[in-house]
Amino acid sequence: MAKKAPRRTAERILEVTLELFNRFGEPNVSTTLISAELGISPGNLYYHYPAKDELINSLFDRYERALNELLNASDGVRNVEDAWFFMHTLFELIWQYRFLYRDLNDLLSKNRRLETHFQWVLKSKTRSVKALLDGMSRSGALKIDSREVEATATSMVVVLTYWLSYEYVRDPRRALEPESAQAALLRGAHHVLNLLVPYLEQGQRMHLLSLVGAYTPQN
Repeated sequence: MAKKAPRRTAERILEVTLELFNRFGEPNVSTTLISAELGISPGNLYYHYPAKDELINSLFDRYERALNELLNASDGVRNVEDAWFFMHTLFELIWQYRFLYRDLNDLLSKNRRLETHFQWVLKSKTRSVKALLDGMSRSGALKIDSREVEATATSMVVVLTYWLSYEYVRDPRRALEPESAQAALLRGAHHVLNLLVPYLEQGQRMHLLSLVGAYTPQN
């Protein structure tokens, strides 16, 4: 049993760190605050994670693994309903690790490993969105010229990546609070998929509008 204790402590440190990063933003959270929140000594924290960057990198590794698994699901998207569910699930994962997106530029400027890995994240998101477009095109849900795929996929990834930043600017006091999560994620999914409206088959376009009306707060 004693051999498992360090692993449990390390897991608990990551859980609390993620909560604090998400709540206050990574630049505003010190290792001293993390150890105080955990009720452990700074030395105990440093034993598991000798530097703050190691905490950030460990959390990013978790996010990256979950993201990679989720992005593979884009191959199964065939219609607007599938796409709505896929995008909302993707936004839920982004919300779970929202500190990465809230402080993205700052994090990338300070952490070379994160900088290179986030470039992979963007490429993977773009490949996934292209697979989504291909699946919907082959099923007849949308019709898009092959010359428009790259720009459309890129635009969707830009909105996907910076949506929480927009929400924060829109309402700094409440945007990244847990009670605002569901509305923010639904708005994000709506605006990403709204980029497909010019290409959607009429029935699919109407179905997207019905989904937006049913699930998205109108504000």
